[in-house]
Amino acid sequence: MASGLFAHLPQIYVIFLFISFVFADGQVVLDGHTPTGGNRTSGILRRFTVNHERERDRILDLANEISADIWQLAHSHIDIYAPVHGEPLPDELLGIHHTSSIIKTPEPSYPSLSRSEWNLSSFTNSTFHDNYHPLFEIDEFMQELAELHPDLVKLHNIGHSAEGREMVAMTVSAPPTNSTLRGLPGPGKLGFVIVGAQHAREWVATSASMYIAHALVANSSEFRSLRQLLDTFDFHIIPAPNPDGYTYTWEVDRYWYKNRQVIGPNLKCVGVDMNRCADCLVAYHWFIEHDGLANLIRNWGYKWKPTVGNVPKMASPRTFRPKLPADPCSFWFPGHRAFEAPEVNNMANFVTTLPNLVGFLDLRSYGQFLSTPFSYSCKKMPKDAEDQTEAAMGAANALKSIHGTQFKIGALCDLVYPAPGNIVDWMYKIPGIKFSYVAHLRDTGTYGFSLPESWIRPVGEETARMVEYISTFVSGRIKRQGSTPTHRVSLN
Repeated sequence: MASGLFAHLPQIYVIFLFISFVFADGQVVLDGHTPTGGNRTSGILRRFTVNHERERDRILDLANEISADIWQLAHSHIDIYAPVHGEPLPDELLGIHHTSSIIKTPEPSYPSLSRSEWNLSSFTNSTFHDNYHPLFEIDEFMQELAELHPDLVKLHNIGHSAEGREMVAMTVSAPPTNSTLRGLPGPGKLGFVIVGAQHAREWVATSASMYIAHALVANSSEFRSLRQLLDTFDFHIIPAPNPDGYTYTWEVDRYWYKNRQVIGPNLKCVGVDMNRCADCLVAYHWFIEHDGLANLIRNWGYKWKPTVGNVPKMASPRTFRPKLPADPCSFWFPGHRAFEAPEVNNMANFVTTLPNLVGFLDLRSYGQFLSTPFSYSCKKMPKDAEDQTEAAMGAANALKSIHGTQFKIGALCDLVYPAPGNIVDWMYKIPGIKFSYVAHLRDTGTYGFSLPESWIRPVGEETARMVEYISTFVSGRIKRQGSTPTHRVSLN
């Protein structure tokens, strides 16, 4: 009897898992928080532990055969998400050791509070940071901050998205000294650029950018205000750099990744990975370092040739073995050329007009990493690596002091994977922003991109503390070195 029961354990487990999915629709599992629209079972997130490069290659090959949704690719593991009603993962892939967690996705719904009930005049008591917000409410948030603080906030229309939506950036700057906001003559303050979710599904990154903006304009008497940073810095914040993709995650597919750009007249897929189409220069260096890898960088500018219809595969920087697809239907499709995405072009054009830039932070999720350049190569080290790492280590400790959250520190390529055309490399190499970072915010994979709304404010608080530390470190370093800000501050 017992032996017969044990023989059927695999089937019993499958039945149990199915039943758990059926009953999960009515359960509240996200940190005890009930989203406005309730919960719906979304799928399973599997973490495959990577013990060696050959195993990673095989996992990626099997995942790419069915265009599986890879949520995180790191040196130690690969997270693959499979929706309940999607194509099942190959048996060979499921046979590789992994752990599984059920991901619950709140039904997208608009918060019930009206704009007047957000109470943005009070940073401490505002309810705005209790929810995720659709694009039109993000625009309203920026507009209201500008109305409440006309002496501090200026909005910039920096261009249009692929689908024609307006892209908005805001500059937060305090009088009376020279600043970007007033365009007064003189050297001016230091500049710090912060970008929200380029990848549409990373909602908490956009929420954190808005929390930081709110903290910067908050009265100095309010708890966790960052107003004092405006004595030294102008902050330039783009909360929604991918407005089309972000809107699509609210209206159609919560886990959409790319923008919504039409990339060819006869292609069934749309969208470009905005964080892979940003840098011709980095691609050029990559080509020089790895002579013969022309196929890798055809989509990145140097010696570009049209390849749709016979799309080459990206190669491993160590083995030069094809593994990551450049298929237009791939989540990671980098486009046909550098700056093909209008959103990326708009941001680059905006940033190049800004003076005295010394800090950059690309907000992302998930993973709890604070990363320095480079992304394009694990063999190259920035000349400023020592200063970048020193500031990052201090920032991670400062962040931890708020809620105990631990971040890993390292070069982006080492913490994640080699990716030419990443925004952090472009910001460091082209505008010359010495202290350029990527912050993958919470969590480490329990919720992934479906982070509960109850975590928005804690994430904002600790991210704001990180920004505060980096800003203080940079301004202190400039004073110690006796630098005088010019149009482009040099910290070499």
